[in-house]
Amino acid sequence: MITSAGILEAATQPEPPVGTPALAFEAADRSAIWCPPDVRLKQAQEQLSALRTSVICGFNQLLDLKDLNTGVHSTRLAEWAIHVASELGLEEHELINIETAALLHDIGKIGIPDAILNKPAKLTTEEYDLMKRHPEYGWAVLRQIPTFEIASLLTLHHHEAYNGKGYPGGLKGEEIPIGSRIVAVIDAFDAMVSSRPYRKGLPFEEAARRLTEAAGTQFDATVVKIFLPLAQSEMPAVFAAAGTSISAAL
Repeated sequence: MITSAGILEAATQPEPPVGTPALAFEAADRSAIWCPPDVRLKQAQEQLSALRTSVICGFNQLLDLKDLNTGVHSTRLAEWAIHVASELGLEEHELINIETAALLHDIGKIGIPDAILNKPAKLTTEEYDLMKRHPEYGWAVLRQIPTFEIASLLTLHHHEAYNGKGYPGGLKGEEIPIGSRIVAVIDAFDAMVSSRPYRKGLPFEEAARRLTEAAGTQFDATVVKIFLPLAQSEMPAVFAAAGTSISAAL
């Protein structure tokens, strides 16, 4: 089986000196580069992690090219999502998938026309139906990338509602992956407090009131309960980590 690690290894092998029997050179070369299996495994894992980071950064650059607010918004989501997931006691591998989904949850908007994304007026039924396809577009892209399979599912379901009235699957309650439930709450909050060309962001108190009001219907009440105190105390730090500020967003 051809693997990315194998391609890298083959590409970096030196040519045998002229006149050296190929088998003798290969044997000497294997002896020179041999290392314990656990070390090779660690190296492969580090390469895979670096590749994963590069893919995420590349996609975030695409989001920034499409809409700077979208890229910065996703970075803030990732900061908060990690904190909420940690408070819920989720394991490290789950945190990695949730962080990836938070960063790339809007990648499917690359397939939505700018005229719809930036429309200041209310969307028509046809426009809204197209906008609702962006989680599916994102899933279709991310599922093709090795190690992104779970993150792609979290992206697919980040617009599901706790009462089953969301999209695209109409999932209800704990049928919705916990990562998707986390992203849904933080996504809604950040959208409410952030200004857009056609509207000013809401103050924290009003955004918190709306989240609390929708807890148990649109949103997971436990996630809302954990997130709001974090948001209130960490807004300056999270906005700064995302390369912006509360005053700039509002």
